[in-house]
Amino acid sequence: MMQPPPAQPGMRIAEVDTPALILDLDAFEANLDHLAAQLQGTGVRLRAHAKTHKSPVIAHLQMARGAIGQCVQKVAEAEVLAWAGVPDIIVTNQVVGAQKLARLAALARITRIAICADDPRQVAAIEAAAEAAGVRIPVLVEIDVGMGRCGIDAGPDAVALAKKIAGSRHLEFRGLQAYQGSAQHMRTPEARADAVSHAADLSRRTVEQLRQQGLDCPVVGGAGTGTFAHEVASGVYTEVQCGSYCFMDADYARNTDAPGFRQALFVQATVMSTSQPGIAVLDAGLKALSTDSGFPLVWERPGLTFVGASDEHGKMTCADGSTPELGEKLLLVPGHCDPTVDRYDWYVGVRGGRVECLWPVAARGAFA
Repeated sequence: MMQPPPAQPGMRIAEVDTPALILDLDAFEANLDHLAAQLQGTGVRLRAHAKTHKSPVIAHLQMARGAIGQCVQKVAEAEVLAWAGVPDIIVTNQVVGAQKLARLAALARITRIAICADDPRQVAAIEAAAEAAGVRIPVLVEIDVGMGRCGIDAGPDAVALAKKIAGSRHLEFRGLQAYQGSAQHMRTPEARADAVSHAADLSRRTVEQLRQQGLDCPVVGGAGTGTFAHEVASGVYTEVQCGSYCFMDADYARNTDAPGFRQALFVQATVMSTSQPGIAVLDAGLKALSTDSGFPLVWERPGLTFVGASDEHGKMTCADGSTPELGEKLLLVPGHCDPTVDRYDWYVGVRGGRVECLWPVAARGAFA
């Protein structure tokens, strides 16, 4: 059940009910503009990743600043964006199951939608769904460029799969998906550069082998917030799929040589107990914050450290003299922005200390 909004436009931020997902609009807009400026003149396109924001409102704002479309991980996310008029979507994932593929094929009637494959059996299933729906579906071959998750081997195996797609009556070979996700949070720029160099070499060789077989490769997609500059510099990637750049989080903040984006996303929480010496307890715990990438940071309160979470409680230690007041509201920087967003129904957009807008997290829970 969708929850009522925790705020109304015009409220002071201190009046927002908690826990609440707060979006600093000035920082958010600066992040969109910063990435657009970084890509200007490079010839590399931005296809922003909606698995981060799950919001058609944000998708349209990204496209207004130059993004050519969106990418998603799930058919349900694609449905929410397509129904809201996003014109070009790639599902950067494999989709297995006749029911899901039928849903995806239905979307091809209202938007341009592509999908990834790393197995001939997937290609056959996508072909069957496209034929049944009377549509033509673009397909990218996902290659494993070092992540060790999904993806067929680069080189001859990828070329053979691309030829199968190109030879299908209802499919179109669109290009390669070459995402090195594990590189995004390698802490040093040297480690990230080395990982992307390996990925780019595999992609470049595969593109050349496709060319030798008479197959054009219009898209080589991948990259993320932590590495996009390296993919752009490689000369082989045509699209970058940054997602977290619009929000940022505590884990990205741990990278050295950060790419210049501002922290825009917060969870606001209320101090609900100070009964224990040196301890303060917030009303935001595991159900309000993702902790897979570590605990959140307490924004602009250096004496407070978030040290533990249970279902509904967040525990902080307080240095001498830093104990907050009962009822005080604090901003937390999530450890991982994507799954934290998925816990909320609303973005509370703030500017100058007041609520300016409320945007629904329309694709919340869209994991099918």
